[in-house]
Amino acid sequence: MSEIRLYVTTTEIEAGQVLDVMTEVFEEDGIAIATTEVDEKKDIWEASVYLLLEEEDEVRERLDTLLKSAFPHLAVQREIIPDIDWIAKSLEGLKPVRAGRFLVHGSHDRDKVRVNDISIEIEAGQAFGTGHHGTTAGCLEMIESVVRARTVRNALDLGTGSGVLAIAVAKMRRIPVLATDIDPIAVRVAKENVRLNGIVQGVSLETAPGFHSDAFAKHGPFDLIIANILARPLIKMAPQLVAHLAPGGSVILSGILASQRWKVLAAYNGEHLSHVRTIWRNGWVTIHLRK
Repeated sequence: MSEIRLYVTTTEIEAGQVLDVMTEVFEEDGIAIATTEVDEKKDIWEASVYLLLEEEDEVRERLDTLLKSAFPHLAVQREIIPDIDWIAKSLEGLKPVRAGRFLVHGSHDRDKVRVNDISIEIEAGQAFGTGHHGTTAGCLEMIESVVRARTVRNALDLGTGSGVLAIAVAKMRRIPVLATDIDPIAVRVAKENVRLNGIVQGVSLETAPGFHSDAFAKHGPFDLIIANILARPLIKMAPQLVAHLAPGGSVILSGILASQRWKVLAAYNGEHLSHVRTIWRNGWVTIHLRK
């Protein structure tokens, strides 16, 4: 399917403000948004919305309304995105990512693995989570900390994407791990990555559009739940997520902009979880809470 990018060009500060507003408007729809530096010396940035061509009319109308009220001086521009496997292309030039003892790498960087590394090999695929994004790296670092410090018998990776976080847990402890995603393509890619990392049992992968799936009751309750999604869905699903958490269990949440941290914390404090630690990476946070 053809994809396009709708974007505005502005300063770094204002691009961040536009991104915050875009997040409030579009994140529930699963529409990707981002800011990109264009010219460091001239302080030129772009705030973008990425979408399918067939979604353009509806999204363009909402974006125009948003900008007209909050940023009337900014004009929306449009770019058709070439049909390229961007994840495969980007991994060609990306260095391995270290997060604690974890090293996330492609097959071309197997020689970078050190003796004490926990190696996770992720090939280019149609799923988010190669370790290069601050949220994924933050989750990996937090997983190592939590699994080392606490007894974890059963884990859930909610919104698994590439499967990297489920793989990380399985490589640290031989425990049952349920990995779910709403996207069947992501689940297929995650299964391939699990096999690629030599995990033959223990990780169950399911396509689950919501907590009404019987997979959660079948495999839960969980001592550890990891959810690297987005702030607003995390807030809305707080009661259901906590309902599947075992007594004394831990929750690792990410996909949260630093400015959204307090809203997420308030939602989970309301479900009687206490904050343990926050990791900050590139404007994103990863939060550990405990029941």
